[in-house]
Amino acid sequence: MTNPIILLRGQEVPNIHQYDVYVQHGGYQGLKKALGMSPDEVINEVKNSGLRGRGGAGFPAGVKWSFIPKNEPVKYVTVNADESETGTFKDRLIMETNPHQLIEGALICAYAIQAKAVYIYLRGEFWDVAHQLDQCIEDARKDGWVGKNIGGGNFSCEVYTHLGAGAYICGEESALLNSLEGKLGQPRVRPPFPAQKGGGLYGEPTVVNNVETIANVPWIMVNGAAEYKKIGTEQSAGTKLYCVSGHVKKPGVYELPFTATFRELLYDICGGPSVEGRNFKALLPSGGSGPIVHLNDQVLDTRMSYEDTAKIGTIIGSASLIVMDDSVDITWVASKVTKFFKHESCGKCTPCREGTYWLDKVIDRILAGEGRPEDVKLIENVAKNMAGITLCALGEFAANPIIHTIKNFPDDFNQHVAKKAETKPVPAKKLAAAGD
Repeated sequence: MTNPIILLRGQEVPNIHQYDVYVQHGGYQGLKKALGMSPDEVINEVKNSGLRGRGGAGFPAGVKWSFIPKNEPVKYVTVNADESETGTFKDRLIMETNPHQLIEGALICAYAIQAKAVYIYLRGEFWDVAHQLDQCIEDARKDGWVGKNIGGGNFSCEVYTHLGAGAYICGEESALLNSLEGKLGQPRVRPPFPAQKGGGLYGEPTVVNNVETIANVPWIMVNGAAEYKKIGTEQSAGTKLYCVSGHVKKPGVYELPFTATFRELLYDICGGPSVEGRNFKALLPSGGSGPIVHLNDQVLDTRMSYEDTAKIGTIIGSASLIVMDDSVDITWVASKVTKFFKHESCGKCTPCREGTYWLDKVIDRILAGEGRPEDVKLIENVAKNMAGITLCALGEFAANPIIHTIKNFPDDFNQHVAKKAETKPVPAKKLAAAGD
């Protein structure tokens, strides 16, 4: 299988992170081409490409851009570089190896919606990446690609980096915008949505896109929407960066078209289970937030696209594949992921704040051998009551590890509560009766 390389050109070209090298290999030609088109033409090109958001939700990027009202004088682009999802490390790779690809893509987006500024919001731990991006922005500015009259035309736009404080919740777009404004990183009540007046950054219409999404845009502008559509599937165009960690021989980040299957990635590329004699057992295909699935033949032969993963009851999301072999206790997995969401809950919504606390307590009890059979039903009920009633998706993400581990791996839970039932002490009255 020949795999087109769009996003990881940094692995092919030495020093592609340097401005001069990037330009020598076609850098900023996508922006140059966009500046020769009308903003609407740029939006339509991205629409026609079928590019979907790579942050997790998979919403069509061009459609999102088209929601921005044309008559508003102040508009912004915000790049979500928070990347706090468990098992995800693709956006950092883009920013470290080919940062100008991100800057160019963000400026194309800014031109398309006529934004006055781009803000790249990075998680707090990415301070070294932020410093490198700042230098890249200045290098691009010297050649006329950032600031006033970009490319010698009438369009002007600034680009800034902003470091958050390492909160997972700030990967949610409205919490990200609050954090950028210096407020608590908590989700906003919607509507208005970020694309609307009053809903975006500083109350102005704003596009929020993930790093990987934006990094696709220069290639699309240079090569055209039709060429991009030739890659991938009808509903999932282009390539995707898949982050693989866990029990595989060759973990890492791999760029593949959406037509690739889990088997091709995990066996042909990653080399299969990391320990000889072990078999794959389970997969979290989208980090902790996506439903866990058995790594059986049906899943392995499924294409890693948005539409195909939905058919097997999960999501590809940000494509952070956490692979587990048959040595793993899935109840322990549910506990670890629940602790993560409990820690990262912002506390604004009662179901999420209280639900994650009690899920963590009861799972700890089950793992300690003190759980009762009814405790499994209890946490399943709590999780189902959390899903879909919070301001953002974190409540549903926190419910997924419980609902789907119990559904798909009931034996792992039952072995813990069965031990408790076997060692249950005989009540004192019965002991007395037996002594008579």
